[in-house]
Amino acid sequence: MREHVLLIGGGGREHAIARALAESEAEVYACAGNRNPGIAGLASEFETLETTNPDAVVDFAERVEATIAVVGPEAPLAAGVSDALEHAGIYAFGPNQAEARIETDKAFQRRFMRDNHIAGCPDFETFDDPEAACAYIDEYDGDLAIKPAGLTGGKGVKVIGDQVTPEEGKAYIRESDHDRLVLEERLIGEEFTVQAFVANGDVRTAPAIQDHKRAYEGDEGPNTGGMGSYSAASTALPFMTDADYVAAVEIIEATVDALEDYKGILYGQFMLTAEGPKVIEFNARFGDPEAMNTLPVLETPLLDVLTAARNRDPLPDPVFADQATVCKYAVPEGYPTDPVAGARVAVDEESAGDALLYYASVDEREDGIYTTTSRSFAVVGVADTIDDAETIAEDALAVAGDEGLHMRHDIGTATLVQRRIDHMKKLRGDE
Repeated sequence: MREHVLLIGGGGREHAIARALAESEAEVYACAGNRNPGIAGLASEFETLETTNPDAVVDFAERVEATIAVVGPEAPLAAGVSDALEHAGIYAFGPNQAEARIETDKAFQRRFMRDNHIAGCPDFETFDDPEAACAYIDEYDGDLAIKPAGLTGGKGVKVIGDQVTPEEGKAYIRESDHDRLVLEERLIGEEFTVQAFVANGDVRTAPAIQDHKRAYEGDEGPNTGGMGSYSAASTALPFMTDADYVAAVEIIEATVDALEDYKGILYGQFMLTAEGPKVIEFNARFGDPEAMNTLPVLETPLLDVLTAARNRDPLPDPVFADQATVCKYAVPEGYPTDPVAGARVAVDEESAGDALLYYASVDEREDGIYTTTSRSFAVVGVADTIDDAETIAEDALAVAGDEGLHMRHDIGTATLVQRRIDHMKKLRGDE
């Protein structure tokens, strides 16, 4: 019998997962709150439902006789969807609600790192009293990052000395409705992520990726869910050493060792500082957009990883093509603060040329595909070098046009990558 794999989620990340599974012998079924046309075209059946409702997800999983489930976004993990699927006898590749707290509760995450002596943890304090948090800002010798403890879609962090002044930071704390906060030392360096397949104590890591959170070119503007990302034709990025990558992997391995029985994806977001990698945060699922960098160069069938995890076999050592990737998102004008929906998407898989096209938050109508108020679609170039991959992605964006859309054209360019290299050289005193 072919594996019936249930995919939960309807964004660009899940489109990448669906495509990776469709290339195997799996029969893919999908459910999401939005109808993603890319996923729907690959799935045997697509159900629109509320993915944070465990009963609704389980009902659909049982109806399609799912043998494995893959949970894409963080919200279903926080809602206990993995727990409900497991209770129904369906293997879920995603952590249970308690272990997903490594992402969904940043206060728990930091205390977990401290209590288990995991390297790379910055100075931090947790607060449930806004005035106590404001007093800490006044007392702390240095700049701080202000983080709501719960999920904010990558948009809730404010960094003193970068995005806000101390007074603006205190005003943000007092005016926000976040009941718990983490204040931690501001980390200076270059961000990168490493994603790992985890099950039965095994950890199998993917090449490093650099995401770009800021909305506008030159790393300006408000934070977003991620405007794009790039990876190199190696495990490390051009501004990193192999030792930096190994240090990040060791932090992920130590974290898995300290968790009881974690399964799914563990994503480490790091800041490469002059002293080495420090942990910005952990996520309990593939990154979006980072899944769209990782999965197109994964030569090991994704289904083999899932079935090994379920059968409690050793996870296969994943093989990745020696190629670079560049992912660029197209988002509605005004995103993320005041997005304007309703622009018609003028690119499809055929017109995207050599690029891979991944749909995210779009509205499929009878006369075409239209933007909503969140990230719309991503194009990914895959090539031997970052430069060539960037050209492929940029050519696809040219076909898409910019009417009603905004993109960061600088992601993956030689100028941007060199700026990262020069920044790290300066921080490390190598100039």
